Amino acid sequence: MMPAHETYDVIVIGAGAGGMTAAAVAAAEGLRVLVIEKTAFVGGTTAWSGGMIWIPANPKMKEAGFSDSITDAVQYLSSTVPEPANAGLRAAFLARGPEAVAWFEANTEVRLQPVTVYPDYYPERLGATSGGRVLEPVAFDGTRLGAHFARLRAPLPEFTLFGGMMVNRLDIPHLRRVGKSLRSTLRTMRLVSEYALQRLRSPRGTTLHLGNALAARLYASLLARQVEIFFSADVEDLSMQGDRVSGVVIRHGSRDRPIAARRGVVVATGGFSHDATLRKRFFPAATGFVSTTNTAGTGDGLRLAITAGAALNTEATSPAYWVPASLFRRADGSRGVFPHTVTDRAKPGVIAVNAAGRRFVNEALSYHEFVLAMLRDANGEPDRPFYLICDRPFLWSYGLGRIKPFTHSVRRYVASGELVEAPDIAQLAAKIGIKPATLAATVAGYNASAKEGRDPEFGRGSTIYQRYFGDAAHKPNPCVAPIMRAPFFAMRIYPADLGTAIGMRVDAQARVLREDGTPIAGLYACGNDMGSIMNGNYPGPGIMLGPALTFGYIAGRHLAEGATVASAATATV
Repeated sequence: MMPAHETYDVIVIGAGAGGMTAAAVAAAEGLRVLVIEKTAFVGGTTAWSGGMIWIPANPKMKEAGFSDSITDAVQYLSSTVPEPANAGLRAAFLARGPEAVAWFEANTEVRLQPVTVYPDYYPERLGATSGGRVLEPVAFDGTRLGAHFARLRAPLPEFTLFGGMMVNRLDIPHLRRVGKSLRSTLRTMRLVSEYALQRLRSPRGTTLHLGNALAARLYASLLARQVEIFFSADVEDLSMQGDRVSGVVIRHGSRDRPIAARRGVVVATGGFSHDATLRKRFFPAATGFVSTTNTAGTGDGLRLAITAGAALNTEATSPAYWVPASLFRRADGSRGVFPHTVTDRAKPGVIAVNAAGRRFVNEALSYHEFVLAMLRDANGEPDRPFYLICDRPFLWSYGLGRIKPFTHSVRRYVASGELVEAPDIAQLAAKIGIKPATLAATVAGYNASAKEGRDPEFGRGSTIYQRYFGDAAHKPNPCVAPIMRAPFFAMRIYPADLGTAIGMRVDAQARVLREDGTPIAGLYACGNDMGSIMNGNYPGPGIMLGPALTFGYIAGRHLAEGATVASAATATV
């Protein structure tokens, strides 16, 4: 169906986290809002994500008894984001992020809670915290969406169990202890029983966690405020009145239709991760074309804004946020991309090697730093191979990539080429094109110290961040164990992006700027269409969603305040 009206107060392009936030805020402030979504679903990449939101000194952490301050956050960011570019935007984010969290709680269906133990990615830096700055969405019952639940983008199947059951972070240890702990076994039985009942009424589990819960809560906020969402539609152009953006021209099927926006248009289409031209222009050659983001992110918002005079913020130390990823084919033939964020690399008993068969990085570093090391090692060479190497006990205990722990047979993964198996390290090396003597020496050198829980070459397990993602039950070092028991396995990993850092230049009100620094009236941006306030650095978990929600909030409030000012001026006249 086409939109019901010819004119709205606000039009938002894109139904990801940033776009839905801007729409929810504007609607809660009394404006008529239309959201235009390119796909058939809301949620964007957020619906697939871990749903982490990094906002220092937020009120939720204070309620939980955590101590933090803007001063500490500024100190931390001064070392992790040392470039002066976008300092004003970072200041706006730190000042208004906590305000946004409190406003969500009071005015929308969004409910957040602090992750009590989740260290900043550089915990040795001054101003870092070990938890609380990171927020996550409270679990959400998808049945509250009613028939609209079908419009919520489903999580990646590789991150669910039994064909659609989501689990939160705190349940993962219980799943690993099934049969070993009565408490964990009973808890798991309850979760599975609840899921079985849900499947009687729904094609997937309805207890939502992580990014899917965040997307659902934002969607519920839109539905509760009668926000119209126009699905499967493309925005062909921005309408202009003089130098002001006054609306959009949409295409649905073969029909074009102009729709006016009294207050403004918010561009939040998810960046350009899947646009070959922009990737070639901005990405290092060694990155190839692997992305963990939703395929709808093809730079539509950037191109629309540029035609209206928008400037791009290219002052980024990295053009994207990175994660190592493995590739595979699903049963339906589609290509799967598994992001190796926190589930395997830091666990004891796995190493990463380059094309020469040598370690090149501390495997327990953040995923962004891990890929930066891949890119340095590749030195501009496209398609340079990298591998994770482990043995059978590791694969059984922790899994690897999409292969879950306690998988009895890995035959299908080996048959597809996703996983390489061999009875010894030399034969494993030969199968992946590495000199057997080199890989054998690498593993032997690692094992010599790993037997004592040490990693003198890279210092793995030396920070609270690294140890947090290791195995606390493994002593003396939760991140280090030898690779000794056959068979041995290798999985190829690729440098992939989690989202783009290059985007539109904006001001502290989320207004899009021209090259001369003046704002384009009526045009706003948030999410990955907005240039990174962190300049492509990755100081902590949720540093894409934190700014996306904050600047979505800022845009929505500024649009509403503009309406109030305009109404007051009209009344005075």
